[in-house]
Amino acid sequence: MDRMIVVTLPVRDLAAARAFYAGLGMRVNEELSDEHVVCVVVSRTICVMLLDHARFADVAPRPIADAHATTQVLLCLTAADRRDVDALAQAALAHGGTEVRDVQDDGPVYARAVSDPDGHVWELLHTDPAATA
Repeated sequence: MDRMIVVTLPVRDLAAARAFYAGLGMRVNEELSDEHVVCVVVSRTICVMLLDHARFADVAPRPIADAHATTQVLLCLTAADRRDVDALAQAALAHGGTEVRDVQDDGPVYARAVSDPDGHVWELLHTDPAATA
């Protein structure tokens, strides 16, 4: 069985969040989206559910963290190569994201970190398998 990963994130502005993730080239599943929720399809087995704060509070057992002030989780999205990392980062910046640290270029590992408009940090990562072998 292929298990799915569903990441659920609280967002203040659903339209801005939708534009950010769509700007990264991710598809929105309109059948699972409404005025409180946007379902973003990352891959066949990964979805990001963007919930406005009211809807997120309905399902979250604890108060909503301010991702601009604290780090609760780091999300990582792998990339095909270094150019793909840079393209994803540029798309994130063009759609309301912020680069949150310097580029990491450590031989086989190339990474950039961006936050979405709500402060959720996404690591954009390429690891060269030939260099790590």
